[in-house]
Amino acid sequence: MTAPTVPVYDCSDPDTRVEGLAAAARAVRAGQLVVLPTDTVYGIGCDAFSSAAVRSLLAAKHRGPDMPVPVLLGSWSTIDGLVLGVPPQARALIEAFWPGALSIVLPHAPSLAWDLGSTKGTVMLRMPLHPVALELLRDVGPMAVSSANISGRPPAATAAEAMDQLVDTVALYLDGGPSGEPVASTIVDLTGNSPRVLREGDVTRADLAEVLGVEVPLG
Repeated sequence: MTAPTVPVYDCSDPDTRVEGLAAAARAVRAGQLVVLPTDTVYGIGCDAFSSAAVRSLLAAKHRGPDMPVPVLLGSWSTIDGLVLGVPPQARALIEAFWPGALSIVLPHAPSLAWDLGSTKGTVMLRMPLHPVALELLRDVGPMAVSSANISGRPPAATAAEAMDQLVDTVALYLDGGPSGEPVASTIVDLTGNSPRVLREGDVTRADLAEVLGVEVPLG
């Protein structure tokens, strides 16, 4: 493993966790990138409203704007200021699966000054079930977060795996321990007349059907 030249904060130690979260908040507000644990895989994140930071995130992953960056939230209520409207199906899914491994695609509010890539007027939103991620998000607000890996390479399930790939392209690493077997979030698109699953992950289509009362097709 290539030794990083940036700080790594062990969040299993209460004092180091407080120090690391404060440093991460400062970095995000300064337009820098940080690596953080989530309930699925490790993420590389930045201020969702900083176009320059999002471009740096894409560059760190060796990825273009054709694959837009999702946005993570620290609370249910945050979604109301980011989208055109929250339909009843979205409310039902949020109540059932947030925080958790479900990403929801909705039309974003046109007044928002952000550039997450080629989103075509939409945004993918999720509230992760991880205490470190939630604490940071509640401090700094919505973050653009993608998996902490080089595009085309395996996602990182530990901070060490993220370091192997991203090295010193980020300001710091928050080490929350292993995330377990890397499992992607399920992505549900609610921008059309009926919901559809763009990617089936930890939340199954049967889980979605039980909440929504209708079968949700894949694709």
